[in-house]
Amino acid sequence: MNQLPETMRYIEITAPGGPEAMRIGHRPLPIPAPGEVLVRVAAAGVNRPDVQQRKGLYPPPPGASPILGLEVAGEVVALGAMASGFYPGHKVTALCNGGGYAEYVAVPAGQCLPWPHGFTALQAAALPENYFTVWANLFDMGHLTTGETLLVHGGTSGIGLTAIQLALATGAKVFATAGSAEKCAAIESFGATAINYRTQDFVEIIATLTERRGVDVVLDIVGAPYTQRNFSCLALGGRLLQVAFMQGSKAQTLDLLPIMTKRLTYTGSTMRPRTEAQKAAIAASLKRKVWPWLEAGKVVPVIDRVFPLQDAPAAHALMESSAHIGKIMLDLEG
Repeated sequence: MNQLPETMRYIEITAPGGPEAMRIGHRPLPIPAPGEVLVRVAAAGVNRPDVQQRKGLYPPPPGASPILGLEVAGEVVALGAMASGFYPGHKVTALCNGGGYAEYVAVPAGQCLPWPHGFTALQAAALPENYFTVWANLFDMGHLTTGETLLVHGGTSGIGLTAIQLALATGAKVFATAGSAEKCAAIESFGATAINYRTQDFVEIIATLTERRGVDVVLDIVGAPYTQRNFSCLALGGRLLQVAFMQGSKAQTLDLLPIMTKRLTYTGSTMRPRTEAQKAAIAASLKRKVWPWLEAGKVVPVIDRVFPLQDAPAAHALMESSAHIGKIMLDLEG
């Protein structure tokens, strides 16, 4: 770690609470553990789990950095023992176990990927959390294939726009919900069919557009209020994939009969608690199957707003407003 500073700037949380609980702090650089690389961060992504952690509702798993931040792009500057695949000077984008809202972060080498050719730091940093999550759920667990149909809720979120693009690139037909004309237009611009959930009943629209067959897969970030309606939207043998609970995880009443009569699969997952080996396997799949699409421009990260690190409170306020379309980013070089 020669020629590196002794301390770094990072976003500290004075106490669980609102965006104002965050401020710039200073602390020693992390030391990469065996199998890790130390990355000088150029850009970091803002994600809803960061908001939940700031509120004290999503504690980091054992051994993870307590600093916010699950994805970064930057330059490898040091290696832990037995780290392989990357060397000092390599530009990487990385799925962090925490620690991304800082000038330096230690990351398992298997969770790093090279920047796609021609990408900026901000574009590269916008990839990991969404692409790892969507790939693991939609393809590894949901087995979406060419010719199938997909309904995405929260179509203009980072997860939503990633799912739309990867599904279309795979050859699926995609429907997606959003809550405004502007957001529906954004969905349509990527080639999916938009449904305005504020003015339309998505269950009725899906029934009409699929000739009452239903869709093969639903990717949901809303949670309990949508579960019964999602069952109604699914075709025989359909799969419901839960990746977030923005409106809660506890349903007061739920008729589970459709799981039997339609032979449905209801599953979901979180990314952060997965093992390093599991995350490395997802990274290998992304590098093999998705990175060529990124470099060819077939799929692209969508960035709504960029904030300097010290304006992380404003970035979180925008995230909580849900007014954005795509990713919210922190620029550590600007």
